[in-house]
Amino acid sequence: MTTQSKENLSVVIVGGGIGGMAAALALARLGIRIKVLEQSDVIGEIGAGIQLAPNAFAALDALGVGETARKRAVFTEKLVMMDAVDGSEVGTFPVDERFRARFGNPYAVIHRADIHTSILEAVQQSPLIEFFTSSRVLDIVQDGSQVTVTDNQGRQHTADAVIGCDGVKSVVREKLIGDQARVSGHVVYRAVVPLADMPEDLRINAPVVWAGPNCHLVHYPMRGGTQYNLVVTFHSRDQETWGVRDGSKAEVLSYFTGIGDRPRQLLEAPTSWKRWSTADRAPIDSWSRGRVTLLGDAAHPMLQYLAQGACMAIEDAVTLGEAIKQSGFDLVAAFKLYEEVRIPRTARVVLSAREMGRIYHAKGVERLVRNSLWKGRSADGFYDALTWLYGWRAETCLTQ
Repeated sequence: MTTQSKENLSVVIVGGGIGGMAAALALARLGIRIKVLEQSDVIGEIGAGIQLAPNAFAALDALGVGETARKRAVFTEKLVMMDAVDGSEVGTFPVDERFRARFGNPYAVIHRADIHTSILEAVQQSPLIEFFTSSRVLDIVQDGSQVTVTDNQGRQHTADAVIGCDGVKSVVREKLIGDQARVSGHVVYRAVVPLADMPEDLRINAPVVWAGPNCHLVHYPMRGGTQYNLVVTFHSRDQETWGVRDGSKAEVLSYFTGIGDRPRQLLEAPTSWKRWSTADRAPIDSWSRGRVTLLGDAAHPMLQYLAQGACMAIEDAVTLGEAIKQSGFDLVAAFKLYEEVRIPRTARVVLSAREMGRIYHAKGVERLVRNSLWKGRSADGFYDALTWLYGWRAETCLTQ
């Protein structure tokens, strides 16, 4: 391993989303100069709510933005699963003081834009980070000592390394690996509902999952309880292609004929929907090539069933920073260490999310088995089962 000086080290980060901002902050805190290339004309986030488990707060704290994020989050006291067919409670898992004591952090929900802003504000305070918007990557060329990125503006950005944080349809991944996505056939509709339009009996301070046959619904409060995030998911009857577009209430209603009246109320609440046809990728044993590596959804896109996509991206950023320090600022060595640590963990999350989708969408006898297995589960049993996921710590991230 060659120890390099952090002085004058530079990195190009492709993508200005949550993962890209976290990576920029982690590396700038080490004294590395950063260029962020973002294909949109502004740096920002779209979407609705996301969930932040204790491992996300541990990573945010390591980046110095944990308290900022906490001020924008809504803290929950429980996680609830309901049976959407008969309206019965499958299980309630407390995420109260005992949970916080066990994992060192709370469970919270937040608007995606608010968590992005919490990191972006710190990024904007760093003189080492420079932004280039409307910048779409066309080519990446590396030699033994540098990498040059060419964008659609004809600009060439040369640095010591490149990190692809450009999401599920990563251009950097296409250049690096060229593998195919696995279109799940699961369609996700997301909407933000004002408090006044939320059914009164469903104004619950918790992420609530209504599990149905080949479908489910999720709702939880955001922004001080003034809004609710609503997500509905179903198995499409059509051949899906990976992408996002405006949704149709009629389509949603056509997939939720087998659920009870109480969860069905939710389908009437939104005035507009956004439709995601989801995909993930099979885990791979390497996502770095020399001086180029991947982070977040570009490295390990996953289905939404464990609510860990953003959490994993922030963990990635912290771990990458620690790997750079551990490797004496030798970026090639650091990228190898980073992927060695992150690939097993993120692969487990990718595969576990697939299985959780199956559990949520159980039907027939399998639904009855699911309900019987979950009912009566103790809080300690729940905590034990999730220690591998929620127990992540920045201090031990290179050995976990």
